[in-house]
Amino acid sequence: MLNKKILSYIIGVAIGDGNLSNPNGRAIRLRITCDCKYQRNIRKITSLIKKLLPKNKVSLVKRTDNCIDISSYSNKWDNWLKCLNWRVGFGPKIKQNISIPPWIKNNKKCSIECLRGLFETDGSIYLDRKYKMANFTTAIFRLAKDVFSIIKK
Repeated sequence: MLNKKILSYIIGVAIGDGNLSNPNGRAIRLRITCDCKYQRNIRKITSLIKKLLPKNKVSLVKRTDNCIDISSYSNKWDNWLKCLNWRVGFGPKIKQNISIPPWIKNNKKCSIECLRGLFETDGSIYLDRKYKMANFTTAIFRLAKDVFSIIKK
């Protein structure tokens, strides 16, 4: 059975630092790029993808710029990510105007996991004059609105 909390987290991470491709013409590849200094996140993402796709291989490929690519091939990615308006072969995420799907926005636990993934990739939490501050950046207006509405809830 699909664990929606895990998928919600992976969706958040993929929106931030992921890309989709179909290099072999047979299966969709989700590739998430992480800085090598975040070993705990690399292990977590790898482990969660393995839980989502227990029969599939999850590859780690070291790049020359001190980054690592976590990738997995599966045609399930297309089904799971099309609800974001994100499809292989239709250009970058910004052009596709991706958004967080209603099934995540309407579920508190899934929303929190998706936000966790988004903030780990494109956000930060820091102290400013003894106040906790949160910052999330994206060039996708629709995604920014989704994040704002989830935080307001």
